[in-house]
Amino acid sequence: MSEQQTMNILQTIDSPGDLRNLPAGQLKQVCSELRQYIIDILSENPGHLGASLGTVELTVALHRVFNTPYDRILWDVGHQAYGHKILTGRREAFHTLRKLEGISGFPNPSESEYDAFIAGHASNSISAALGMSVASALKKEDNRHVIAVIGDGAMTGGLAYEGINNASINPNNLLIVLNDNNMAIDDSVGALSQYLVNITTSQTYNKVRYDAYRGLKKMKLISDDRRGNILRFNNSLKALLTREHNLFEGFSIRYFGPMDGHDVEYLIRVLNDIKDMQGPKLLHIKTKKGKGFKPAEESATEWHAPGKFDKETGRRILPDALNEPQLYQDVFGHTLVELAAGDKRVVGVTPAMPTGCSMTFLMKTFPERAFDVGIAEGHAVTFSAGLAKEGMIPFCNVYSSFMQRAYDNLIHDVALQKLHVVLCLDRSGLVGEDGATHHGVFDLACLRSVPNLIISSPLNEWDLRNLMYTGCKGVSAPFVIRYPKGKGEKKDWRNELRVLPVGKGRKLREGKDVAVLSIGPIGNEVIKAIEMLGDTCSVAHYDMIYLKPVDEELLHEAGRKFARIITVENGVRTGGLGSAVLEFMADNGYTPRIKRIGIGDVFVGHGSIPELYSLCGMDATSIARAIKE
Repeated sequence: MSEQQTMNILQTIDSPGDLRNLPAGQLKQVCSELRQYIIDILSENPGHLGASLGTVELTVALHRVFNTPYDRILWDVGHQAYGHKILTGRREAFHTLRKLEGISGFPNPSESEYDAFIAGHASNSISAALGMSVASALKKEDNRHVIAVIGDGAMTGGLAYEGINNASINPNNLLIVLNDNNMAIDDSVGALSQYLVNITTSQTYNKVRYDAYRGLKKMKLISDDRRGNILRFNNSLKALLTREHNLFEGFSIRYFGPMDGHDVEYLIRVLNDIKDMQGPKLLHIKTKKGKGFKPAEESATEWHAPGKFDKETGRRILPDALNEPQLYQDVFGHTLVELAAGDKRVVGVTPAMPTGCSMTFLMKTFPERAFDVGIAEGHAVTFSAGLAKEGMIPFCNVYSSFMQRAYDNLIHDVALQKLHVVLCLDRSGLVGEDGATHHGVFDLACLRSVPNLIISSPLNEWDLRNLMYTGCKGVSAPFVIRYPKGKGEKKDWRNELRVLPVGKGRKLREGKDVAVLSIGPIGNEVIKAIEMLGDTCSVAHYDMIYLKPVDEELLHEAGRKFARIITVENGVRTGGLGSAVLEFMADNGYTPRIKRIGIGDVFVGHGSIPELYSLCGMDATSIARAIKE
């Protein structure tokens, strides 16, 4: 049977209004078609598969019960929201997912009125939804519902609990749906994860309690003003009888569940029952990541974002890696194991990204010295600071865009005390298809102003290994290494480790017409650009290696010898390498013409890395053109 024949109902749904008009008996078929459509499209157009397969029934139920977009649904971790995109007018555009000028891989209000809030980083949904719910109350929009859908590991983030704590004291009718699949990207970690697996609450109890509350209120024996006291008394009584305390009810949040998140009819019935209840509520559903596609169910981590795959056989279509350079992430992982083997003080810390950053290699070799702390970047940095304070050498690996969430921790807990933490910022620079929420373009500018930090970036894998060795053996201060997503430059990447002198760059090429100063792997685009120009222009190329402390001797040389200087960085121009060079030249009386190549004052969208390099004028062709000009 053809795809067109098997997707008759889904093809008729252009908005949630169409979904709400369907007979109830067709909703299971809609779920089946929606799940298959996600599999069909993502097999050819890579994206985040597992999480969205797990939320198909929830997505259908939410749009069936609530009057979206007037009612607000906030998706925490946008990986869950592919079905939401398809049902809200983007079915025909879904094949453009994560492509240049196509639809985003995450909810974004600028793309659709159905996307209530941006959702690229985890754990923000409850706080944002609470703000929306309180705003609706202040505006007397009593009939507007606000729903926060949180899950896929986001409950390990501290912001979620700040939101829950505040929800319990502010008047609101917020509904929190906890999508509990016991996963983030890797397995969820910590006591809370196990708690969510084990928690049980009687559905009969919830119904009896609610009916009793309505009856007592109707008899005017209790009021909304006294509701909190009654709720706390009921929770205490229940905890005494069941010998089990419910975390959420401890926050004075009405709790329902856990329940089967793949029973669409039951989900709809429960949502209809609780949606108009007064006060904050939490519905706990249990789902399976990768539901409906056996390979994804059996290996959720591998199928989180699997790339292209054969939808019939479940075989992933992997690029031929034979004789190819390694991923920077794998070079990091293998080098960390080498360093740990030679120094018992070396430990690894990552917030929920052991597979993505390849700290899994350390976990297999030295499991007692590798720590996945969950989606908790601030904790990861401060935990590392505590380890360093007692003499360990923590390599704290955080994706650059997520490091923004731990800026205060880095300043207050690491830099201020000059602690020996090696902070490895993975996915720095433009990262490609994940788009604006994930581009790691702010780190150089954000960190350059912080005292006591050493900030570095490698040109290639050898430099990455050497900088890791330098961070371990060559310094006893906070040491930042930033490197990009994807493959490096060298097939023979295992060099002999050596210390790279702090604050010293290197001249890669002599020249007399123009000097190009670059930092990090983007320097390889400069090398290609100079090769394109051939003998038409004499270009000097300096690889700075360190942004802080910057190589002043090298900058003095460039200031004296060149009237034209170009800086190149895979980050925002404001505050980064270009700004550092401009400041140095001004402070020392040099007056060259300086052109800065990097990210302008914009949020860059999604697309392949080569496409985005070209868009931002950072590819070899654009750099060659800038040198000519």
